[in-house]
Amino acid sequence: MPDTESPPAQPTTTVAPPARLGLMARFGPGMLVAATGVGAGDLLTASLGGSTVGVSILWAAVLGALLKGFLNEGIARWQLATGTTVLEGWARFGAWLRYLFLIYLLGWSFFTGGALISACGAAGDALWPLSSEPETSRRIWGVLHSLVGLGLVWFGGFRLFEKLMAACTGLMFVAVLFTAVGSGPDWGAAARGVVIPSIPPGGAGWVLGLLGGVGGTVTMLSYGYWIRQKGREGAQWLRTCQADLAVGYSLTALFGMAMVLIGSTLELQGSGLKVANLLAQRLGEVIGPAGYWLFLWGFWGAVFSSLLGVWEGVPYLFADFLRIHRKQPAHQVDLRTTRAWRLYLVALALVPLPMLWAPLQRAQLAYAVVGSLFMPLLAATLLWMNNRRDWVGGLRSNWLINAALVATLLLFLGVGLDEALEAFRKLRGP
Repeated sequence: MPDTESPPAQPTTTVAPPARLGLMARFGPGMLVAATGVGAGDLLTASLGGSTVGVSILWAAVLGALLKGFLNEGIARWQLATGTTVLEGWARFGAWLRYLFLIYLLGWSFFTGGALISACGAAGDALWPLSSEPETSRRIWGVLHSLVGLGLVWFGGFRLFEKLMAACTGLMFVAVLFTAVGSGPDWGAAARGVVIPSIPPGGAGWVLGLLGGVGGTVTMLSYGYWIRQKGREGAQWLRTCQADLAVGYSLTALFGMAMVLIGSTLELQGSGLKVANLLAQRLGEVIGPAGYWLFLWGFWGAVFSSLLGVWEGVPYLFADFLRIHRKQPAHQVDLRTTRAWRLYLVALALVPLPMLWAPLQRAQLAYAVVGSLFMPLLAATLLWMNNRRDWVGGLRSNWLINAALVATLLLFLGVGLDEALEAFRKLRGP
């Protein structure tokens, strides 16, 4: 049972938002979480879904982004109300939850890091092959991207990280939206697919994939640390965060819809990162050379921004876990300068590198069983934490936010169960 003896400490000092904020000051963290949460997996799932069942599933990209936005709003609400991170809030449920999350975080970091490195390797190879052997070129590019990302995050500081992410995000969205328009989808059918929810025959799996994949999972927790880097402390910043997240997840929804639209105009078959090359080739046939290169650069922007976002944001979680374990007050520790943050950054960049050589499909499938439980866990705990008036005071969630979190909980329980059952079936083999 949760500990209910005393509420978390309230923030001791708060600074009101300035009358005017610059673009990055107002919308930066939302764009960071949007860019980090959109990766190769979302890109391929959306495009293959559009190719297989058409634009009737566009609504799923919108709904998935909307629900993830409500989850991230809950993260911001808790932190602004209490001055503590979600990990500190979880500590009130008992040490078991913190340690369970740590085990999950270590596994998630390894497999996600390996997937991002592989995706960056594939994007680099598509743009400029470094060897006549595609696998060798992919591995070289993967190692280079991981090490360059490590150097940029380690030496560049948060401001450089923001600028790099803004550049990659701009490249990603401009390229993908341009190719979506240029591919010439059925705009009437697309409009119906956005406003009229339906699941076409054989489309249930693609709907679940869009709902569950778009917008990230663990990386959403990084938002709390990024708004702290921007000096957002106290309840008066909630509206700024809500606007920030609205912009970020609107971009996420647009990206998901654009990929479905692109896929709907092409006949795609296959799996894995080879689909990205196939997509570029098909777009080259439909739009011309501009479509081919634009898509490849957009794909690179998507995967490299995800790698940078994970390399920057996820070490905060490990460093915060150790801070809580040592019972150090948050205001006394700059997590980004701690040894734990730097060690975890190095581990993220180096430990998953063997995945460029080793076939780890079965291990990844097994881990999917555990990983599928993260989203309902987050939704359930936010429902409890943000409805305790003695914990969050006047920032207690209203009925609309609670309804969205309940819907998210039920939806992702279903998505998680479906992913777990599918993983078990694949692990058992034919």
